[in-house]
Amino acid sequence: MPPPGAVHEALAALPLVDHHCHGVARGPLDAQEFAAWLTEGGTWPGISPFDTPVGTAVRRHCAPLLDLPRHTPAGEYLARRAELGPDETDRRFLTAAGTRVFCVDTGHAPQRLTAPARLAGAADAVAYEVVRLESVAEAVAAGGVEADEYADVFRAAVLDAVRRPGVIGVKSVAAYRTGFALDPARPADQEVTGAARRWLARGGRLDDPVLVRQLLWTAVDLGLPLQLHTGFGDNDLRMHRSDPALLTDWLHLTSGTVPVLFLHCWPYQRQAAYLSAVFEQVYLDVGLTLHHVGPVRARAVLEEALEITPYRKLLYSSDACGLAEFHWLGALAFRRGLGELLQDRVDADEMSPADAVRFARWAGADNARRVYRLSDDL
Repeated sequence: MPPPGAVHEALAALPLVDHHCHGVARGPLDAQEFAAWLTEGGTWPGISPFDTPVGTAVRRHCAPLLDLPRHTPAGEYLARRAELGPDETDRRFLTAAGTRVFCVDTGHAPQRLTAPARLAGAADAVAYEVVRLESVAEAVAAGGVEADEYADVFRAAVLDAVRRPGVIGVKSVAAYRTGFALDPARPADQEVTGAARRWLARGGRLDDPVLVRQLLWTAVDLGLPLQLHTGFGDNDLRMHRSDPALLTDWLHLTSGTVPVLFLHCWPYQRQAAYLSAVFEQVYLDVGLTLHHVGPVRARAVLEEALEITPYRKLLYSSDACGLAEFHWLGALAFRRGLGELLQDRVDADEMSPADAVRFARWAGADNARRVYRLSDDL
């Protein structure tokens, strides 16, 4: 039987599989650039993003890794970060996170963020790619295509993208573009052609509901795990349309096909948990949320997610983007929050110590290895 405190020890020693994250910013960041990455909102005159839960978490938990005292002032933090330079700063945080495998969404700001190999090199880890489907569709449109050819050209482009070495899954940001209150049925060919004609004529981001439906069904046909942004995000999002429960009818239609992984979820972690409990193909994480609420509140979010989520359905992700600090904060919050809630269940004799350690390892690494078919040797 594992000794008291074994859950914390197991999580502290566990090499994590971060099943959804992004690269870090290329090159040094000045104060304004750092502030922009620190918040999902805007940078507003007279309001510092350091004066937020995530900002204070950075000053508390990240400062010591830069050889600074806890709660160091923002100016001193940024000065020390600049003194060390981006390579050393990134190395410290990525190494401290203890992540062994990064699954990197390469579709967001690729010119501003490092490639997967850069994360792997800085952390002495392994990195894989997750293809963002909207980016593929927009590249097809930018390259020139006729409306009646769009569906076939998009499908071929997606197949080319997922055949790249190291691709293990796909992602959609339909929550941003249309929301999830979509007709769940696969669109007919003539619907797709008509929608493509309208979209190609006006240009811009892919936000046509018919084409988003076609994109989601194309993902199902690929047979790869499908990540879906849900809940918390920046101000392009209409939060009420990002509730994963709106996809219930689509999940019925796609039952038995591909794993569907709900990302982030807050404030809909309970809805996502319900879906994971009643649909075989549904999984979830609370990444992004964890570093924004900070280690002090991570347990509360995880506890709501784990009220009914099967232990085989929770995955770890950081959704770190731009700042290497978020890789460290996400890992810290996950290890601490999950360790606390599982240990309390052990102490209350609601769970055996052996089960708690097993479930912690599943969530931190093994569930992702199974879903994405990753080698246990990584």
